Amino acid sequence: MKTAAYYNTKKFLLNGIVYIFLISVAITCLFPLLWMISSSLKTQETVFKDMSLIPGEWHFENYYQALKEGQFGRYFLNSIFYTVSVVIGIIIVSSLAAYAFSRFQFPGKNLMFYVFMAAMMIPIPGSFVALYVLLNKLHLRDTALGYILCMVNVGLSTSIFLLKTFFDKMPKELEDAARIDGCSKLGIWWYVALPLAKPVLAVVVVFNALNVWNEYILALIIFDSRNLMPLQVALQQNFQGEFITRYPLLMAGLTITALPIIIVYLMMQKYIVKGVTQGAVVG
Repeated sequence: MKTAAYYNTKKFLLNGIVYIFLISVAITCLFPLLWMISSSLKTQETVFKDMSLIPGEWHFENYYQALKEGQFGRYFLNSIFYTVSVVIGIIIVSSLAAYAFSRFQFPGKNLMFYVFMAAMMIPIPGSFVALYVLLNKLHLRDTALGYILCMVNVGLSTSIFLLKTFFDKMPKELEDAARIDGCSKLGIWWYVALPLAKPVLAVVVVFNALNVWNEYILALIIFDSRNLMPLQVALQQNFQGEFITRYPLLMAGLTITALPIIIVYLMMQKYIVKGVTQGAVVG
């Protein structure tokens, strides 16, 4: 007969295996970040010779040089502007569309929703040719508006899916009470649906902010003017030459670039964890 000690030992071993696996995954995810920070504190000569994560000599002047030579001010503001504009646009459009798909009845509703969901299966590079041709015909290529519209389009499908799933489980009694108080349909969306959807909105904000902040290839295709370039493209052009790449300065610039997204994640961590653990359950 199996004793309590047997079950406790079995549970301990299973938990140990799970913890070892999770720690391994965490180390795998954190190692590139740690290597980036370590490389940013080395010299051009030692960046590939000294493979340790703790440099022998710490060269903090790399950050000053990266800020000075990389012209961070202009490009940083460009990326901030693009990220904020795209995230606001996605939140407004996707939440309105998701609420309509969830609560309204209209012809072609299911077909339109399935089209949005099918767009999730198309990789971003697969749409580059179509976006390039479309922006050229609309005379929006090499403009901030054209880039913002493209990035809003990229993030809509997933955001609509997440928000519709949440709105489907939102109690209809809340909407009935709002109607009794004199709320219109837009009022219910603004005063009832959006406040309740904070956990999902946090996921939408972080997911799309990360996409826009780190976008490189699409920005390289759309923009010709250096003044409109986002930070990721500017870093590559400033620190990567034809014959040599200045890795310490590039890594220092990337470290600085990663800070805003980390800050956004930490600010919304509570809502993100709630949204992931509870899914689309209204709480």
